[in-house]
Amino acid sequence: MADFFPPDGNKGAGKRGAEKSGRVADFRYRPPSRPDECKDGGKSRHGGDSLAPAGPASAQSQRTFQPGGKRQAYAALDLGTNNCRLLIARPSGEDFTVIDAFSRVVRLGEGLALSGRLGDAAMERTLAALHVCADKLRRRNVHLARSVATEACRRAENGEAFIERVRRETGIALDIISAEEEARLAVLGCHVLLDGGEGPAVIFDIGGGSTELVLIEPGDRVPHILDWQSVPWGVVSLTDMVDRGENDPVQRAARYAEMRRVVSESFADFARRIADYRCDLSRIRLLGTSGTVTTLASLHLELPHYDRRAVDGLVVPSQSMREISTRLSRMSFDERGELPCIGPDRADLVVAGCAILESILDIWPAHRLGVADRGIREGILRSLMAADAQSERRLSRLRGGA
Repeated sequence: MADFFPPDGNKGAGKRGAEKSGRVADFRYRPPSRPDECKDGGKSRHGGDSLAPAGPASAQSQRTFQPGGKRQAYAALDLGTNNCRLLIARPSGEDFTVIDAFSRVVRLGEGLALSGRLGDAAMERTLAALHVCADKLRRRNVHLARSVATEACRRAENGEAFIERVRRETGIALDIISAEEEARLAVLGCHVLLDGGEGPAVIFDIGGGSTELVLIEPGDRVPHILDWQSVPWGVVSLTDMVDRGENDPVQRAARYAEMRRVVSESFADFARRIADYRCDLSRIRLLGTSGTVTTLASLHLELPHYDRRAVDGLVVPSQSMREISTRLSRMSFDERGELPCIGPDRADLVVAGCAILESILDIWPAHRLGVADRGIREGILRSLMAADAQSERRLSRLRGGA
């Protein structure tokens, strides 16, 4: 469980709507710097948050401990622009076993692209979901947890105020993570599903308010991150920003073309930087983690309803995903809403996801696309378990030398 990417501790949101990217040599795991903040029976714990009020700003969290040793529960909560997701798990060998999960569409970022603020209705929907999460955390006696918020709270003028309200009303201490940390957690959570090979790969996460792309190469235990970029276009922000022309095929085609243009311009710098890595198209690999890719994979399989077991880890021809994207972009809202695995909840957002996906395939034209129904939450869980295991090993060595 060692050698995992660490959180970077950078909560800065940057300028609203700004793109973020940077060359990075490696994101290997480093132990947290405060190993003795909380103790239980002489055992030091660190990282994460609990239902208790937040501690120092550098940790944004406190811990709760239950007796019972290494089989205790860990939790990861990811509050995105569109969804609120919780995963609770116990270690199982080098992996973990999920014991509880929760996911709800909250559309926290609805209208954010135009107003710059989180709306009242969106915040109420989100708080209702977070109350459910808080109840699950209490009932499962979670030992160590981390709760993060992403692009919607990074960009919103009232994002910090909403985080404080969440802490007061639910006890959950959300940490607004940087785009850089969001990218590395997504990689950590899903890189094991990369298609076999030794060539460079791009892992991407199409969110509600942003999209992260990470260029990696194989490493000893985890991949080395060579470059990354985050752009402020996800399925919610792009849908809100581009005029919703849906009345006839001509309007739908124009709207989709505008989405493609906006996203492609945002990806342009990253595309230039990674151009040399895609010289041999037979070696490059691509893996996506998002509702967009899992939805399109379900349509590729012609599933009557969503089945995670059939989709997570699936590898599909990229051309098939392009064809499905084009077909969806030409349909009306009602036609998309009638399709299995889309429905009315996703019918308006899936077109933006298709535009982002096709733009990614333009700059990284891998022949096949890997599909992951996992990401940030799994990355958080692995980080928490790795940190805890390393702390236990360090204390064991210290006791042995005493």
